[in-house]
Amino acid sequence: MKRRLALISEHASPFGVLGGVDSGGQNVYVGQLAKHLAAMGYTVDVFTRRDHTLLPEIADWVDGVRLIHVPAGPATHVRKEDLLPFMADFTGYVLQFCKRQTVTYDLIHANFWMSGLVAADVKRQLGIPFVMTFHALGRVRRLHQGKADEFPDERFAIEDRIAAEADAIIAECPQDEEDLCQLYHADPSKIVIIPCGFNPTEFEPLSKPLARVALGLPANERVLLQLGRMVPRKGIDTVIRSLAHLVQDYQTPAHLIVVGGDGNDFDSRITAEVSRLKAIAAEVGISDRVIFMGRQRREMLKYYYSAADVFITTPWYEPFGITPIEAMACGTPVIGANVGGIKFTVRDGETGYLVPPNEPVAIAERLAYLYQQPELLSTFRQQAIKRANALFTWQTVTTAIARLYERVVAENQPEQRSTINALALIDRRFEGALTALQTSRQQLQDSILSAAAMLSDCFQQGGKVLLCGNGGSAADAQHCAAEFVGRFRCGDRPGFPAMALTADSAVLTAWANDMGYDNVFARQVESFGKAGDVLIGISTSGRSQNVVQAFTVARSLGMQTLAILGGDGGELRLLADHCLLVPSSEPQHIQEVQIVIIHLLCELVEQWFVAPSSVVSRQPLANHLQAIERQLGKAIAPDGKAIAPDQFPAPIG
Repeated sequence: MKRRLALISEHASPFGVLGGVDSGGQNVYVGQLAKHLAAMGYTVDVFTRRDHTLLPEIADWVDGVRLIHVPAGPATHVRKEDLLPFMADFTGYVLQFCKRQTVTYDLIHANFWMSGLVAADVKRQLGIPFVMTFHALGRVRRLHQGKADEFPDERFAIEDRIAAEADAIIAECPQDEEDLCQLYHADPSKIVIIPCGFNPTEFEPLSKPLARVALGLPANERVLLQLGRMVPRKGIDTVIRSLAHLVQDYQTPAHLIVVGGDGNDFDSRITAEVSRLKAIAAEVGISDRVIFMGRQRREMLKYYYSAADVFITTPWYEPFGITPIEAMACGTPVIGANVGGIKFTVRDGETGYLVPPNEPVAIAERLAYLYQQPELLSTFRQQAIKRANALFTWQTVTTAIARLYERVVAENQPEQRSTINALALIDRRFEGALTALQTSRQQLQDSILSAAAMLSDCFQQGGKVLLCGNGGSAADAQHCAAEFVGRFRCGDRPGFPAMALTADSAVLTAWANDMGYDNVFARQVESFGKAGDVLIGISTSGRSQNVVQAFTVARSLGMQTLAILGGDGGELRLLADHCLLVPSSEPQHIQEVQIVIIHLLCELVEQWFVAPSSVVSRQPLANHLQAIERQLGKAIAPDGKAIAPDQFPAPIG
């Protein structure tokens, strides 16, 4: 369904210049989210304050996205700390816009607390539900900045109201969720963790030598990078001091590139901050090693990320922080402060290092270690690229946010509540299936290999396989037999002798009628089985008496037995020579994993029969684990990758 959305971002326009004191991650977030939502079919209006006389009221930005420049306050830059008095006008404009344009929005997504105030007031007037992304929390800011925080105290009460009235709240990392619950008493059921993202077409690894040539940087020097807003809380002074320690304590010379802001900025705070940082560099004796590049066009940032050996970001606190993700996407390891979103995006010892804020000695120690271990630095680069692309693309992020939108819209439309319940059920069932598959993948690999080897040996030596089970397991037994007799993937092989004991309805009904159903499989095992054959029993509980009795007879004949079970395995677990026990107590999830196991057994046996030299006993185990990884991985995720436990910490919906 095509929906119309309003994104409110009162001070951070997608047109904002990055690196300024009030321009940064929120500008990127709003712009990228709007573009990707439009690509998914949504119609998006971005409401942002008009801060220049040349800006039109309504501007088409990209297909499906309009920028609405709201006349609230003077048409010039106003510090975000001073914008609250203009929010009543902002709200009034949005209400009039909806009436004048006869626009009906399905949902509002507010960004930052003043936008949340507008959304909450619009909801009261028009009943439009809203989703909230705070991007930063006032109580957290006041805790870290104290008197330097110039936002009005009214912010705290407004944020309390927003947390109570929002239909859903997007926390950008686990720390954000914790702060919302502890400091604002937000309802945990309304909070969904969805991180920020990056655009892979915008940030990708470039050749380091070529990136340095493009920027005029020395080809063989050690280069460090700091990129972001020029404000004291970003801790750029800590990075400068760390370079001094690296040079003086570890005799490891390097250059630090600082990108962001410059002395010509309209805000004197940037000029003051750059001057302060230059004074610190002079104080610690490394002025010639710190290069202030000022603002850079966004399309140039990937050159800076790619040119650097390490990206360093050590703020006092950080609600999320997009720059570490952008750096990792360009293949640059990150040393980051162990705070907020950074400790979520950067994996310590895997894609870089986490250090305490305000501790330059710790940064220098990590840098020195990395420069002494070039292979580790290279490993971090590869792992950084992998993590960024696996978890933090805007496509992934927007998909999660769109799912949240649909849930919120449905919850506010009573006629769709049955749909909500159905979608929640779908999510729960998929989540349960994925958990069962993932756990089975971790626990059953060796057992699957052993079972496949036994079946392969049976066929190689002229034996046959009998299969039995009840209900859905009966169908699985017939399915498995059909794959063995016919083919699974390889057509150029003979049929494998396999027979499902559930397939002959005349035998089943006659024997069950005359002698009882508990013996229907045992009687057939007596008739068809012999030493060297294999009996496969499929059961979700392991307590089916007709399967138990069949196993007892098979063992007396010298046959080998394989049980594919769930739960605690019941009696069959003790009777089986080989047991594949699905670690789940839910029958439907057990059956879902059992069919994956059956397919794995068919493929492995087929591979080994066609290429006998690759039988388990003749090749390292690791070679065969790849087949299981490949098949279970495909069952878990469409792209063939397993779902990692550190991905989105809370399921959407």
